[in-house]
Amino acid sequence: MHRLIFALIGSFCCALAACAPTPEKGPLVLAASSMQDAMEAAADAWADQGNPRPVLSFAASSALARQIEAGAEAGLFVSADEAWMDTVARSGAIADNSRADLVTNRLVLIAPAEDDSAFALGDLRRELGDGRLAMADPDAVPAGRYARQALGSLGLWDRVKDRIASAENVRVALALVARGEAPFGVVYATDALAEPGVRVNATFPADSHEPIRYPVARLRSSQGPDAEAFRAFLLSPEGQAIFARFGFGPA
Repeated sequence: MHRLIFALIGSFCCALAACAPTPEKGPLVLAASSMQDAMEAAADAWADQGNPRPVLSFAASSALARQIEAGAEAGLFVSADEAWMDTVARSGAIADNSRADLVTNRLVLIAPAEDDSAFALGDLRRELGDGRLAMADPDAVPAGRYARQALGSLGLWDRVKDRIASAENVRVALALVARGEAPFGVVYATDALAEPGVRVNATFPADSHEPIRYPVARLRSSQGPDAEAFRAFLLSPEGQAIFARFGFGPA
C-alpha cells in the first residue's frame, strides 16, 4: 500500500514538472570575446526588466563572422571591429538600417600583476628577452590586428614579430599573461580591467592604430521582435552606462 502511495506521489510530481513552463529564451547574440563581462551584465539587466534573457555566444569576431557567412542563425552580431562587420554586410546577412556603432576601446600592454617593473614601450623587445608577447592572431582577430598596427607605428613590430604568442582570441592572450605563461601581452583596456591577474604597463597612443569601434547589427535570420528590442537597449543610455562600467568608451 505504501509503495502504491509513493508511486502515485512520484507520478504526480513528474506530471507537475512536465506541465511547468520552460523559461523563454531571448535572441541569440554573437559577440566578440572582449565583450563577455559587459554583455553578460547587459543581458542580466535586460532580463531583470521582465524580458527573455538573450543567449550569448562569444568568440573572435573573425570566427563569428565566418559562422554567419556559413548560415548560422542569430539575432545580433557585435564585432570588435568594422572590417568583420563589413564582411558580414557584404554577405547580405545584416538587416537593413540596423547597423550602429556601440562602444569604443583602447589598447594596452599588460604584465602579470606581481611584476612591478616599469619601462617605456620602446624598450619592449629588450624587456621581452627570451619571453613571448601574447596577443590575438594578428592575421585574423581584430585585437591582434590593432596590436600589429600599434607596434608597427612605434617601430616595434619587426623587432618583436618573432616573439609573438598568437592566440585564437584576446581573452586567451589575456589568460597567458595572467597565468605567467607570457611576460607581456597586448589586449584591450577592458580586458585588463576584468582580470586581477594582470596590470597595465602602458597604454598605446590612440593614433598608433585604427580607432577601436564595436559595431552592432541585427541579422536577417533573427526571429521576432526581441533582437531589435535588445539592440535598442544596448544603444540606450542605460545600456551605455553598463558598458562604461566595464571600461568601454562611447561610440
